[in-house]
This record gives sequence, C-alpha cells and structure tokens, in this order.
Amino acid sequence: MKRKWDSPDAAATASVCVDGGGDSSSGAEFEVFLSFRGPDTRLSFTDCLYHSMVGAGIRVFRDDEEIRKGEKIGGELLRAIESSKIYVPIFSRNYASSAWCLRELRHMVECSRKANEKVILPIFCDVNSDDVKLKTPLYLDALKKHEEKFGRDDVREWEEALAEVARIKGWGLRNRG
Repeated sequence: MKRKWDSPDAAATASVCVDGGGDSSSGAEFEVFLSFRGPDTRLSFTDCLYHSMVGAGIRVFRDDEEIRKGEKIGGELLRAIESSKIYVPIFSRNYASSAWCLRELRHMVECSRKANEKVILPIFCDVNSDDVKLKTPLYLDALKKHEEKFGRDDVREWEEALAEVARIKGWGLRNRG
C-alpha cells in the first residue's frame, strides 16, 4: 500500500525547510521523528514508543537506530527532521539541558511553519507544559547555562520553540508507567 508521503513529491516537500525544494540527499523518508534526551527516556518510554510504532509498520527515526557510524550527526538529524511528517518531542526533566534536543526542536518548528502537513505532537514525560513554557526554573536554569556557551541569539530561538510547542495539546506522562 502506497502512502501519500511515499511519493516522489513528498521528498521535494520534505526538503523545503532548508533549501526551498529539491530531493533529500539522504533519500530517507520517515513518518515520525522522535526527539528525546537519551539518558532520561531512551531505555524506558522512548524505547517502548519506538518499538510499538515500528511494530505497527510506521517508519520512525530514532537517532541510535538511523545514524550510521562515521556520519556527521548534525546533518543527518536535520535531514531526518526534514524528511519526517510527524514530530514527537518527548520533553523530560533534562531535555532542555541538551543543546542538540533544542536544535532539533527549533528545526521541527521551522519545518512545521513552512509545510502545513507537518505536525508536532508533544509528550510531557515527568514534566508539565509550564516547565516547557519556561514558567518554572526547570528549563529556565538549563537555558541560562546554554546562554553562556552559545549566546543569547541561539537561546532566544530555543525559548521561542519551546514556548510554541508547549502550547500544543500533547500527552502528559507524569507519575505514570
């Protein structure tokens, strides 16, 4: 069964985020991109979600499964985001401490703004939307540390992306198995 995003036009639409069109150089197309802080959820919730989706026949990008040894992590992650239709950021207690998670989130937001068919479905795993909206110290403290290393401009963009995604109705997994 051929799905809408399996067509050649889907690759051209997917890469619009970065270069305004053209085919994705990696050739990979994913239905779902999982963004998560590895030490927080890789071996628990994210692993269960990933295997459930794969078992249902969904093509999922999860960094440890899809990045080949020797490839540049940054470019491959950005291409995977561009070629995905659904983004699932899994916000955990230490998500904002990872500059890579924040870069991924910013790119997901940019791509979803430019391509209406892209959807962000947030999951709040042991955090609530107020943490992600920067109304509590949890993510604010992590961003302050990033500002020293990366500068105000990057951090401001990450704050905007966090706030935008936190306004999306997602799933809360606080104190639940």
